[in-house]
Amino acid sequence: MIETDYISLTVDLQHAVTPQQAWHYGIVPKQAEGNKHLVLYVSEDKYHHQLADELEMLFGKTVLLEKASSNIIQKTLGKYYRNTNTHAAIKQVSAGNVKADDFLPMLISEAKNLGGSDIHIEAYEEKCRVRIRIDGLLIERYTISHLDYPSLINKIKIKANLDISERRLPQDGRILFNSGDMKFDIRVSVLPTLHGEKIVLRLLSNDSANIDIEQLGFSEKELYSYLEGIKKTRGLILISGPTGSGKTTTLYATLKILNKEKTNVTTIEDPIEYTLEGINQVQLKEGIGLTFAKALHSFLRQDPNVIMLGEIRDAETAQMAVRVSLTGHLVLSTIHTNSAWGTISRLADMGVPPFLLASELNTSIAQRLLRLLCTECKEEKPFEDKLFPRTFKAPRAVHSHFTAKGCEYCHYTGYKGRKAIYEVIPIDYELADCIKNNTFSIEELLKERNIKTLRENAFDLFEKGLTSVEEIYPILLNNY
Repeated sequence: MIETDYISLTVDLQHAVTPQQAWHYGIVPKQAEGNKHLVLYVSEDKYHHQLADELEMLFGKTVLLEKASSNIIQKTLGKYYRNTNTHAAIKQVSAGNVKADDFLPMLISEAKNLGGSDIHIEAYEEKCRVRIRIDGLLIERYTISHLDYPSLINKIKIKANLDISERRLPQDGRILFNSGDMKFDIRVSVLPTLHGEKIVLRLLSNDSANIDIEQLGFSEKELYSYLEGIKKTRGLILISGPTGSGKTTTLYATLKILNKEKTNVTTIEDPIEYTLEGINQVQLKEGIGLTFAKALHSFLRQDPNVIMLGEIRDAETAQMAVRVSLTGHLVLSTIHTNSAWGTISRLADMGVPPFLLASELNTSIAQRLLRLLCTECKEEKPFEDKLFPRTFKAPRAVHSHFTAKGCEYCHYTGYKGRKAIYEVIPIDYELADCIKNNTFSIEELLKERNIKTLRENAFDLFEKGLTSVEEIYPILLNNY
């Protein structure tokens, strides 16, 4: 079906041709009838009289060609057949051939080449599908028959050293993927669902060489405040935000600064996402009793200077983290809250006494990841205030804004890349008194210190034309 400027394809139809074939011949599948007939749209500038014969030899079936605008073909290829421009990509296999030994490594390599962070393999009543999370959004890539689905699930379980006979309980494991010049860890999560087991593969990067704290998104003032905080030899530094907001990357960038010959740095993580030479990294194993709290207790006997705790999940871990900082250690961790100051009430709910928190909390940070508009195709339009949430009052008037359009460069998503925004609150004496007195309204104090909130930083990014109002809307909606 030809839309206004591209051809709409189902997932099954996409896999009638490979990305390499589609780009080389300028073709897009229109109809595929088993192993007999294949109807293809072909770009006008790629069409020649011998092309149908050449494609029939390639596919081994009757091929019918229909000419289409080169512009429409180009947009369709950009939307559905992402060209990774890399030799590391493994040849594509048909979705119905998932029993083939090379389907799983092909899928993982494809996800990595596309910049994906997660692979979702899930079963429903009518079909099973594979989706890849790219730039924070899930994109459907394959459909799989119910007959082939168990075979793929078992292959993943075997590689992750999981029990293939257990289909009633969740399971977690790891895979070390090593293919060609690719070598990285994969965290595997298996969850029993109504129509079969769902698997999520989290692709972890072992390369920490490219992590630079100055490139993450801190403003000059925020970076100065944060670096001042990690120069202290004791106390708590907490980073808050939802899953996938880049908290762990900020922690690793911090560890690279703190990783010195004279300093003993120890971490407890779930999972270990990057390997850092010179740092003692411990993998969480709750099944045998190695929890965050248990590891923290053991770390004190290891003469540490800096301890990185992957996440504060419960009251025991929160209280143990405060006790460890009390004994003269610098403790870095993450926590799930909406804002930097919201971390205070969250820890209080976990049973940490306010007077202890006031003395031990060094710096509190909140962060989010926002998609950036594609610089090649973003469009400027007049702005109307009704596009903002009703609860948000813009600090400055907005007359025009940029919207996502989509082009070949951004694969017709309208966005290219992401940027972190931060809210950094260094705890001084006056703010420590607010913590002791359970004072949670500190907007005036933040303004006095020229500390920008997530809302303000999101608005600034929007005002500069770097992102869209749709992207910052959830942040503006919340009264952080």
